[in-house]
Amino acid sequence: MGEKSLQKLSALRVAIFGVGGVGSVCAESLVRSGVCNLTMVDSDEVVESNINRQLPALNSTLGRPKVEVLRERFLDISPQAKIVALQARYSAETRAQFDFKSFDVVIDAIDSLSPKTDLLITASDSGCQVFCSLGAAGKLDPTKVRTASIWETTGCPLGKLVRNGLRKREFHGDFMAVYSQEPSLLKGNPGENLVLGSAMPVTAAFGLALSSLVIRYAVALERQNC
Repeated sequence: MGEKSLQKLSALRVAIFGVGGVGSVCAESLVRSGVCNLTMVDSDEVVESNINRQLPALNSTLGRPKVEVLRERFLDISPQAKIVALQARYSAETRAQFDFKSFDVVIDAIDSLSPKTDLLITASDSGCQVFCSLGAAGKLDPTKVRTASIWETTGCPLGKLVRNGLRKREFHGDFMAVYSQEPSLLKGNPGENLVLGSAMPVTAAFGLALSSLVIRYAVALERQNC
């Protein structure tokens, strides 16, 4: 990367919404790579079903807020970092609680469609560089994980729903998304109480791909200034 690119990455003010299987891996990768200004937003506490794939999930952390567990972990990795842990839920109703002008980069790792779409639009309209995670559930092959413009993602049902939501709200911007070309292994139809099982090889690959997008963005910024 070079010293100047590392300094650019260190100075980026990064916010990640959702620190589950994808978001927690993304966040740790960024901290270990040199990000020193990280805000994490997630309302959930650790539950037993998280243990198969989420970094904050241990038997010893059950019942604790995910963001608090991760904050302790990340400060142990990078004591000089500024890590903000917000146990909160993002939605159109709560968006006023978040100052998007204080972020350079916003990472969307939210599962729910409506809050996800609203976050993507709000962060983009606020001038943030946005990166988005699409659907990792029901997949087993990390080699099928790809990155592309949200408008060019294929084979991902969640991606289609997100694009439709963006069009309905007349959003004409663009951002990079992480998605998988692997057909889902889930059986059944929406509304049939499907269990959206996820496997760590894929959720971790999504998280690492997201962090790579941020790192490459920092490198590109530094080289533009040369």
